[in-house]
Amino acid sequence: MTASTQTTVRAACPHDCPDTCALHVTVENGVVTRVQGDPEHPATHGVLCTKVSRYAQRTYHPDRVLRPLKRIGKKGEGRFQEISWDAALDEISGRLCEIAARDPQAILPYSYAGTMGLVQGEGMAARFFHKLGASFLDRTICASAGSAALRYTYGGGFGMHVEHFVDSKLILIWGSNPITSSIHFWGQAQEAKRRGAKLIAIDPYRSLTAEKCHQHIALLPGTDAALALGMMHVLLQENLLDHEYIARYTLGFAQLKERIQAYPPERVAAICGITAQEVTQLARDYGMLKPAAIRLNYGMQRTHGGGQAVRAIACLPALIGAWRDAAGGMLLSSSGFTPTDVAALSRPDLLPGWPQTLPRTINMSTIGDALAHPGDDAFGPRVDAVIVYNSNPVAVAPESVKVAAGFAREDLYTVVLEHFLTDTADYADIVLPATTQLEHLDIHKAYGHTYVMANNPAIEPLGEAKPNSEIFRLLADRMGWTDPCFRDTDDQLAAQAMRWTDPKFGGSDWQTVKDAGWVKLAVPAAPFAQGGFATPSGKCEFWSAAMEKDGLDPLPDWVPPYESVASAPALAERFPLAMISPPARHFLNSSFVNVASLRSVEGEPYLDINPADAATRGIAQHQQVRIFNDRGSFIAKARVTEKARPGVVVGLSVWWKKFTSDGKNANEVTGQRLTDLGRAPTFYDCLVEVEALAAA
Repeated sequence: MTASTQTTVRAACPHDCPDTCALHVTVENGVVTRVQGDPEHPATHGVLCTKVSRYAQRTYHPDRVLRPLKRIGKKGEGRFQEISWDAALDEISGRLCEIAARDPQAILPYSYAGTMGLVQGEGMAARFFHKLGASFLDRTICASAGSAALRYTYGGGFGMHVEHFVDSKLILIWGSNPITSSIHFWGQAQEAKRRGAKLIAIDPYRSLTAEKCHQHIALLPGTDAALALGMMHVLLQENLLDHEYIARYTLGFAQLKERIQAYPPERVAAICGITAQEVTQLARDYGMLKPAAIRLNYGMQRTHGGGQAVRAIACLPALIGAWRDAAGGMLLSSSGFTPTDVAALSRPDLLPGWPQTLPRTINMSTIGDALAHPGDDAFGPRVDAVIVYNSNPVAVAPESVKVAAGFAREDLYTVVLEHFLTDTADYADIVLPATTQLEHLDIHKAYGHTYVMANNPAIEPLGEAKPNSEIFRLLADRMGWTDPCFRDTDDQLAAQAMRWTDPKFGGSDWQTVKDAGWVKLAVPAAPFAQGGFATPSGKCEFWSAAMEKDGLDPLPDWVPPYESVASAPALAERFPLAMISPPARHFLNSSFVNVASLRSVEGEPYLDINPADAATRGIAQHQQVRIFNDRGSFIAKARVTEKARPGVVVGLSVWWKKFTSDGKNANEVTGQRLTDLGRAPTFYDCLVEVEALAAA
C-alpha cells in the first residue's frame, strides 16, 4: 500500500471581498481535502466565510467545464459539444483576425472581479487586448463611483487599518452588511462593542448586521449624502469640530461651511425619511464619542448621487479630527496603499496608437445598450465580438432584458472563459475551461486591509482547464505575435505586478510573498494624523479644483435619485416602491449560486416587503409575487417583515436565472443610468410595483 502524502499550501481567497483571506489548503494524494483560514494572518485569524470554506466544492463540482466547448444549439440554450484546444484556438484566432481586419474596436473584452488576482485578472489579458487594439472596457460595475469620490477627496483608495476598529468608541456601519460581506471587520466591531463601543447601522434595510447594532437608522435609498451634510450642519452649529485639524490639513472649509447651511436636521429628516432627532443625535454621537470610525461599503453608492454621497461621508472624519487616532477615520478601500505597477503588468505601450491614439471605451454597466447599438461615427463600430472572463454579465449587469437580447445576437461572436455553464456561457459560441484558485498561481492586493498575498497552486488543473493567463498566451501565439512579453510566465507576471523597491515593502519581493503567503505593507497606523493626503494640495479636499476642472460640483452635495417618490412623482404613481438588491448571504455576486449546499440554504429568490406595503397589496407571507416596472419583471417569494422599511422592498441577489422559477432575476428591473461620479451603475435607484400571484 502506498503511503498517504499530505501537504499544506499557502493560498489566498480570490473573490471580490475586502477581507482577501489568507488560506491554508490541505492536499492529500493530490486532492484538496480542506480549505481553512490562515490562523497566523492578522486579518484572517483562521476564520473563513461559509462560502469560501466550501471552495473545494466549486473545484470538484460535477458540472465543471473541463474541456473546450462549441455551441450546437441556439444562443441561450446552453447546448454544446466538446472540441479540442487546437480547434478552439484556431477558430477564435481566425474570427478575431477577421474582425480586427475591419476594425479591432469591434472586439470587446468583458471582465470584472471573478478573480481579484493581478495575474489571472487583467495581466496577460490586458496585454492581449492592448496588442489587438480592442475597445477599452470601463470597469465600473461595483466600485467606480466610490473610487472617484475617494480620489477627489483623499487622492486615492486610502483608509483605516481594519485591525484598529477594535479600539474605536463609535463605529458607523454605513451602507454595509459585514456579516454577509466582511466577516473579519465584523469580528473587530463585535470586540469593540464588547469593550464599550457604540455601533450604529445606517441602511435602508434592517440587515443581519443592523439587527446586532445598538441603533439602526433606516434612511431612504439615495439619501446618504443628505444625512452626512445634515450631520455636518449639527457639528458646525454645536461646535463639535476640530478647528486645528481643519485649518492645517483640509482645503475648502469656508465653502463647505456655506454649503451645509442648506441642510438643517428638519430638511434632512424629510429627505431621508427619518426624524430630525435621529440626525441631531447621530451628529452628536459622532462628534463626542472618540475615537469615531466609519465603515463604508459600496452598496450606498449605487444610486444617482452615489459618488457625492461617498464624498460627503469621506469629509466627516477630517471635520472632527478623527484621523488623528489609529482607531478613527474611515474605511471604504485601502487598495491605494499597495504599490502596484499597472503599466508593467498590462503593457499599454502595446496599443497600436499609444499614447496619442486610443481605442474607444465602452462602459460595462451599459453593455445592454452597447450590444444593441448598430454603430455610427459617435459610437464607433458595432460590437461584433465579446470575450468574457471573470464575469457573468447576463446575470449581473443591469437591465437584463437588453443584456440577454444583446448576447442572443446571431451575428455576435462570443467567447467565454469559465468554470461552469453560467447564464452568460449559455450564449457563447466557444466556452474555454478555466482553472479555479486552487489550480493556478496569483498575487493579490486587498481593499480591506494592507497585506499583499500569494496564491500558490494546490493541485494540477483538472481535465483540460487552463489558467486565464495561459489561455491568452496561447491566443497571442495563434495570432502570430512574437512580442517577448507574451512568453512571460505567471511567476514573472506576479513579480512585475508590484513596485518592490517601494519602502512599503521593506525589502520584500515576490519570492518572499510566495514563500510566506503574505507580507504586511509598512503603512502608518494613523495614516493621516498629520495630513499627508495624496491630493494635489496634500490635504483632505472639501473643495476640489480637480472636480471643478472636470465640470463637476467641487463641493459635496446631495444629488437626488433618478427614481424616487420625491424626485419622480409621476413615475412613482405607477411604481411606488423603491427596490434595492443587496447580496444574499451565501452568494458573492453570482459566484457560489450553483453550489448546491449554499443554494439550499438560500432556498429561492425572496423579496422582503414591509407589512404595511404588503397589506395594501393583499400580499401574504411566503406568497409568490411579481416585481415589475417598465424595464421588466421577475418572480420571488414574499417575506413580510419589518426588516424592510415602508416604501422599500429588498430582493436579495444575484441569482443565476437558470435556478429561478421564471428564468429571471432582480436585474430584469434595474436600469442602465449611471452615477454622478465614476460612471457606475445605479442598481439601487429603482422604482417598482409588486403584485401578488394567484396560488398555483
